[in-house]
Amino acid sequence: MSSAGGIQIPSRLPLLLTHEGVLLPGSTVRFSVNSPRNMQLVIQRLLRGTSLKSTIIGVIPTTRDPENDSDELPTLHKIGTAGIAVQVVGSNWPKPNYTLLITGLCRFSVSTVLKERPFVLAEVEQLDKTEQYTTPATGGINSDDGELGELSEKFYQAALQLLGMLDMSVPVVAKFRRLLDSLPREALPDVVTAMTRTSNKEKLQVLEAVSLEERFKAALSLLTKQIDGLQLLQKTKKRAPRSDKRVLPMRKSGVIPLEQFKVSDEEEDEEDTAVLEKKVYSVNMPEAALKVCLKELKRLKKMSESMPEYSLIRNYLDLMVELPWNKSTKDCLDIADARALFENDHYAMDKLKRRLLEYLAVRQLKASLKGPILCFVGPPGVGKTSVGRSIAKTLGREFHRIALGGICDQSDIRGHRRTYVGSMPGRIINGLKTVGVNNPVFLLDEVDKLGKGLHGDPAAALLEVLDPEQNHSFTDLFLNVPFDLSQVLFIATANTKATIPPALLDRMEVLEVPGYTQEEKVVIAHRHLIPKQLEQHGLSPELLHIPQETTQEVISRYTREAGVRSLERKIGAVCRAVAVKVAEGVKKTQSSDPELSGEPRDRTAPPEWPIVIDRVALKDILGPPLFELEVSERFTLPGVALGLAWTPYGGEIMFVEASRMEGEGQLTLTGQLGDVMKESAHLAITWLRANAKNYQLTNLVGGSDPLEGTDIHLHFPAGAVTKDGPSAGVTIVTCLASLFSGRLVRSDVAMTGEITLRGLVLPVGGIKDKVLAAYRAGVKNIILPKRNDKDMEELPANIRADLDFVLVENLDQVLNAAFDGGFPGTGSSHTHPQLSSKL
Repeated sequence: MSSAGGIQIPSRLPLLLTHEGVLLPGSTVRFSVNSPRNMQLVIQRLLRGTSLKSTIIGVIPTTRDPENDSDELPTLHKIGTAGIAVQVVGSNWPKPNYTLLITGLCRFSVSTVLKERPFVLAEVEQLDKTEQYTTPATGGINSDDGELGELSEKFYQAALQLLGMLDMSVPVVAKFRRLLDSLPREALPDVVTAMTRTSNKEKLQVLEAVSLEERFKAALSLLTKQIDGLQLLQKTKKRAPRSDKRVLPMRKSGVIPLEQFKVSDEEEDEEDTAVLEKKVYSVNMPEAALKVCLKELKRLKKMSESMPEYSLIRNYLDLMVELPWNKSTKDCLDIADARALFENDHYAMDKLKRRLLEYLAVRQLKASLKGPILCFVGPPGVGKTSVGRSIAKTLGREFHRIALGGICDQSDIRGHRRTYVGSMPGRIINGLKTVGVNNPVFLLDEVDKLGKGLHGDPAAALLEVLDPEQNHSFTDLFLNVPFDLSQVLFIATANTKATIPPALLDRMEVLEVPGYTQEEKVVIAHRHLIPKQLEQHGLSPELLHIPQETTQEVISRYTREAGVRSLERKIGAVCRAVAVKVAEGVKKTQSSDPELSGEPRDRTAPPEWPIVIDRVALKDILGPPLFELEVSERFTLPGVALGLAWTPYGGEIMFVEASRMEGEGQLTLTGQLGDVMKESAHLAITWLRANAKNYQLTNLVGGSDPLEGTDIHLHFPAGAVTKDGPSAGVTIVTCLASLFSGRLVRSDVAMTGEITLRGLVLPVGGIKDKVLAAYRAGVKNIILPKRNDKDMEELPANIRADLDFVLVENLDQVLNAAFDGGFPGTGSSHTHPQLSSKL
């Protein structure tokens, strides 16, 4: 055990390796612990220690960052400082680490490193006394002590001169003044050097000065440098108006770098709070918000930076001054320009564009219009998000998209209270901070995919946001003051209305965005998608040409969707294949590239551009077609019918298959069916049993009851997809009638409609999407409920001309239209006019 009076430090010390920061005797410094060696020192010695000696460690500088830990021990400085760990703070985020508050005791030198793992342990020799840093002054050194006394007196006078140039109202400056009288003068070089903001290199020079005389000389040099810099700054200030009472160093090469002098962190904090206070008054926030900000600012000024709440209040005030309380953009709306923009950016969607122009026209005439909140509902890939961007572009407003898919915490909308660790504002307030204006266009994307979890319902939190009568005083829990959202234009998107809560749906005006027809997709591909993909892949129309026939082939046989996302991906695949050929220098002489189509050609033929993608080349690039028009091949046996279904991704064709075998009259349903569809199947069975004699339906044993001695299995293919709804009723009846009668259903007929026990056919929804699905699948004849005739107006004229429709009111008409030559038992009074009639 070494001893030199005062506190005795152990002869063996665990060493804390540090690359940033120098601990001097008599000072207190906070160190961050991240490296494995230092972490083990804290865990094994400080956290498990029970005595004062166990909390004494050595702090020694190294030549490289110890956080970049390796098996090789970094080079240690020759002099270190023994200190007491007065505080240990641990944290597990974002990774385990500790923060140590260490008070320096004395210098030591390393004699021998005893071990390097798990932490560094060394034999040390104490170099100076500890009592001079802890014992009150008893007279100290005077001017009669020779050269050392003269140095100490000169140092003391220089310190007084420096204090006279600083503002004594600053707490750290006042503390500096008290230290001059409360500590022995031989302790002042270390303590004063630690209080001034000097470089690590200069602090190391003071640390290496073991001799008290050398220590005074090194510290005095630093003080003189600070005084010279301040004197030069004061001369400069006399030539220019002073904007601050405090004297701050000036960044000037050769005089005094800003990093070389800083009286205290508290003084810098006061400067920041002064700037922050000016911002609070300058942003022109409402009186309620200003009152809260001034109250928090007053708390911040009285709070130490080391307190956990300091950063939270500071972040809160920064957010408050960055929010656009009264900053907005001016609408530059012109209806003619808006119409031209919609036509250029979006093809088809005539009904949606007409409603948007109406909305914009009313907004131009009455700028204070409240609402409505528009909600675009349609399958993926039809352009709902891009329409929102076009509206923002038309108005000249900022655009911000908020993705709501998968959110299950109301705090994402309303924010967190500041009492929680890691609290932050909600997405609405954060979006306003991002765009910097209070009247942007907010796109609430995928509003139908909001979840509901343990932390509240985000859909309920949106009720206030999307209500024009309430959102003028929207209160985010983090802000805790009202913010006016009435100037924000909210637009929502969804794939289906079914999963949107009724209260939220009631606040929005729903605009249906249907899927595209094949002709519309061809135009969109050649107007928008192909030029976009050519540009993204470094190609041009002079290098690659995709004819319309090829585009139609991609649409009908490689993609089957309501939107155009898959179509764009397929076009991108074609561009990538051609880009390889262009990069290799392979050129084109025939209608299709032989390398792509497999056709032979003369290699010596003169080259020519562009490469034209035909059907053969398309198959070579994209592979065999994914979809075939083979609906008729599925109708080779009785008991098969083709229905039409609606999904959030557009319309789909749906086969219904039935088979029977000897049994006890049981009905089996498979294909992941919902309760409503199961009820439709039971309705169909009941109606057929009640009318079996009229339609000459028999069972396997020859009786009049179709289920007597017979088991029925009804299956809906694509079993991994959940199916529900009443619109499959007519399809199930037709499928079972085919099974019991042994007759084939017409292969070119698809149908949809709800049934009743009386045999009536009721209207259903999603007619346009269902008809488009049948059209894409090549079906030419469609059976629809009579009361859905009003929905036919939404269909494009070319589709109405290409398809044959039968509008039915009862199941007699359905069966008569679904079978060649009609169906036995269907009376002429119920027979619908010929199937080929067009609307």
